[in-house]
Amino acid sequence: QVRLVESGGGLVQAGGSLRLSCAASGSIFSIKPMDWYRQAPGKQRELVATITSGGSINYSDSVRGRFTISRDNAKNTVYLQMNSLKPEDTAVYYCKMTARGVGYWGQGTQVTVSS
Repeated sequence: QVRLVESGGGLVQAGGSLRLSCAASGSIFSIKPMDWYRQAPGKQRELVATITSGGSINYSDSVRGRFTISRDNAKNTVYLQMNSLKPEDTAVYYCKMTARGVGYWGQGTQVTVSS
């Protein structure tokens, strides 16, 4: 069973920074790609960043150059460093692992950016 727990969200002013963490249970973390998604009110959930087990990374156009995804396999944790935050980054942020064809989600952490 995979369990994901996000933390690190909060309220920040525009231009500020936050670091999100997602801690995963289980022994398969190190071999699985990890994703960060976000969902703003009234909008569809969107993929923000992905990191593979080998460290290959992709970002959405909306966050490239401002956000950095990383992982620590020894701690079963994936991070999302968010800099130069904008009000449009306000959303609930979720991490996701796909294992054996099943998508596992955390409970989400709220990020609110004030202007």
